[in-house]
Amino acid sequence: MNDSMKSLPAEKAGPQLALMDRRLMLPALRDAFAKLDPRVQWRNPVMFVVYIGSMLTSLLWLHALQAPADVASPPWFILAVAVWLWFTVLFANFAEALAEGRSKAQAASLRGLKKSTWAKKLKSPRHGADWLPEQAENLRKGDVVLVDAGDLIPLDGEVIEGVASVDESAITGESAPVVRESGGDFSSVTGGTRVLSDWLVVRITVNPGESFLDRMIGMVEGAERKKTPNEIALTILLVALTIVFLGVTATLLPYSLFSVQAAGTGTVVSLTALVALLVCLIPTTIGGLLSAVGVAGMSRMMQANVIATSGRAVEAAGDVDVLLLDKTGTITHGNRQAAAFVAAPGSTEHAVAVTASLASAADETPEGRSIVALASRRGFAAPAAPADAVPVPFTAQTRMSGLDLPAANGVGARSLRKGAVDAVRRHVESLGGDMPADLLRAADEIARRGGTPLAVAEGRTVVGVVELKDIVKTGIKERFGELRRMGIRTVMITGDNKLTAAAIAAEAGVDDFLAEATPEDKLRLIRQYQSEGRLVAMTGDGTNDAPALAQADVAVAMNSGTQAAKEAGNMVDLDSNPTKLLEIVETGKALLMTRGSLTTFSIANDVAKYFAIIPAIFVSTYPQLGALNVMGLGSPSSAILSAVIFNALIIVVLIPLALKGVAYRAVGAAALLRRNLLIYGLGGLIVPFIGIKAIDLVLVAFGLV
Repeated sequence: MNDSMKSLPAEKAGPQLALMDRRLMLPALRDAFAKLDPRVQWRNPVMFVVYIGSMLTSLLWLHALQAPADVASPPWFILAVAVWLWFTVLFANFAEALAEGRSKAQAASLRGLKKSTWAKKLKSPRHGADWLPEQAENLRKGDVVLVDAGDLIPLDGEVIEGVASVDESAITGESAPVVRESGGDFSSVTGGTRVLSDWLVVRITVNPGESFLDRMIGMVEGAERKKTPNEIALTILLVALTIVFLGVTATLLPYSLFSVQAAGTGTVVSLTALVALLVCLIPTTIGGLLSAVGVAGMSRMMQANVIATSGRAVEAAGDVDVLLLDKTGTITHGNRQAAAFVAAPGSTEHAVAVTASLASAADETPEGRSIVALASRRGFAAPAAPADAVPVPFTAQTRMSGLDLPAANGVGARSLRKGAVDAVRRHVESLGGDMPADLLRAADEIARRGGTPLAVAEGRTVVGVVELKDIVKTGIKERFGELRRMGIRTVMITGDNKLTAAAIAAEAGVDDFLAEATPEDKLRLIRQYQSEGRLVAMTGDGTNDAPALAQADVAVAMNSGTQAAKEAGNMVDLDSNPTKLLEIVETGKALLMTRGSLTTFSIANDVAKYFAIIPAIFVSTYPQLGALNVMGLGSPSSAILSAVIFNALIIVVLIPLALKGVAYRAVGAAALLRRNLLIYGLGGLIVPFIGIKAIDLVLVAFGLV
């Protein structure tokens, strides 16, 4: 190939940025001011009230400069309140901008992969392997391209020929290359990754602008993030509280006028003090951080190499109470290997090995290859299948695969099958044969040991059983125990027979299992749980998983899986690690825990502000209210200003918690509620008293009030 057809160098994703990295801070500061646009502020009703209050106090300050005798508060005090109210709005904007900046930085590292790449496109199947240069942006779904070692894969696709190692570090962050090959679960390739060795023939499965990278970047940089149902419900609650406090504050001015007139003493409460009171009493803390918490939740999913199509998917992961997990690759290591050949009465180990090898000739799965390899090691290598032999592929419905051999050399046509014991049994019985009882007992014994028996048949005769072995992953039982303590039910799904499934389920510690599962069985089970009011999560990678993924509330598709699976899911795991589902649930729960904790703190921390501002604005009329000044604040001015400053600074203090999230703990809902009330409820009561008093001491010490 000439040089014009060589791909441009790949740009790998950069390292994860620190929480307060300067590269994030400076753009976030700029965005904080840009978000002062009223059209942006209106989206957050709580902070919009603060925004209006900031403008009102600023106008009051300008009025005080022109006619100081006409205002109840000195200009310096009004200016100080106005400045800190603007800071409150800016700090909330900064929190949201910082969360968005982290997501944008992650997407920007992938944007570098979108290079103008040349591809080798198959001109026409009728003209043979005639590869012509073509730019990636001109490729369309269904086109076939050749990708040699050193080339970038131009667009997402499926490998239809060849085996090669692929560097996916720019997508997944993993430096170790992965093997991509035609057939099986590892045939999917992602545009922007690089072939390191050998070559692949890839059928493009998307049009330009629809690739995985395009969807990922568009998710972050496209339209504004939509609020989730829980977020909408919480916003309604916060708006309701704001309306209540707004009504209460509005009545205090006429009440103060009446009180001063009736008592004949005191000072009418100022508009500046009322605005300060309103801003301090409405839930500004969670109002200012609510959007940042949601954005940060999606960002943490991205840091875990999981792409969520929406915030709703992340949130739903936190509410999940049923997990459906495939046995292979999730609970077990997934590298089932042939371990033994067991002959039926009247047959031999040699016959079982040869028949199983021929039946596996077209089987590209690791299990099929291991059968051929075991037969070769035992000295039972099968003869090469004739060119006119017809392979019978495995399907989820038949749960068998095999080979149909034509008649040759005086031997009639032969039908070789291998697969699940019950499936092969039904097959031979439909042909008029039966399965020996001794062989059924041998298969049951293999299943009781946790192995997987595969029956092997020639025509209507069962010649034996192949034993496959797999190993349960270390530590998986403890993980399931944690989920159980959280009230989450775990269900193992497998195509194995019930005895094998029961043995592995007991060893892994799952709550239930579905054996001999077909796509219809998975779909039926999900609907059953959903009809009981449960939220269901599952993983999948194959086309046959697509219906169940589309039905599940949280559906995690493997990036190495088929296009149908990725389109049906609402999350894509870049690492293609089925156990990631557990981490996804933990991340979702951490999001909900963070939002709940900050809401608890926000509501609780209003109490101290009552004790600061209420005595300050009414003590001149009702001296007895001085008893409520339990913090011993220096003066009414310092009390109000201290509360306003604390109200602004606490948002800054809590930004790291909003972005990092509350640490996940595998405890039940009741224990979690008690813990949150103790830390964030009691903390929300105590911390403001300390903070407001400390600010007051500073103001008084420096003579600022």
